[in-house]
Amino acid sequence: MPLRLLLGFRVIIDELHERIAREGHPDLRPMHGFVFQAIGPDGTTAVELGRRLGVSKQAAGKTVEHLERLGYVERGSDPADARRKVVRLTPHGVDCLVRSARIFDELRAQWSAALGEDRLRALESDLRTLAPGDPFRLDTPRWFGTQ
Repeated sequence: MPLRLLLGFRVIIDELHERIAREGHPDLRPMHGFVFQAIGPDGTTAVELGRRLGVSKQAAGKTVEHLERLGYVERGSDPADARRKVVRLTPHGVDCLVRSARIFDELRAQWSAALGEDRLRALESDLRTLAPGDPFRLDTPRWFGTQ
């Protein structure tokens, strides 16, 4: 069962990345979605980003540098404290999130068409029962042993 759950995750994520690449985001990797969510709408520091992702400040900094080179994030001063550097999503990063949300909705609709909406809702309900709590663990990349 765990392998089937993982395979379901991979099917959705792989399809998302194939589609998002065609829509102008060919360098996006699964881990980047976790990073974007950890940055959030207001931005964050590299220290806080590392804490949210469950990785070191250095690993978070390397990821930020990579995403900055790709144009997804930018670093700037915190308006409340000029000594702090805050990482924020760029318009390119926000575009990626908007497109990802639309693609996830389309993929869910495909699963609904294949299984039937009632069965898909039952599956989602059953998974909430078996795996309660926050469905989005930002430290998942660390759990898989990647950064």
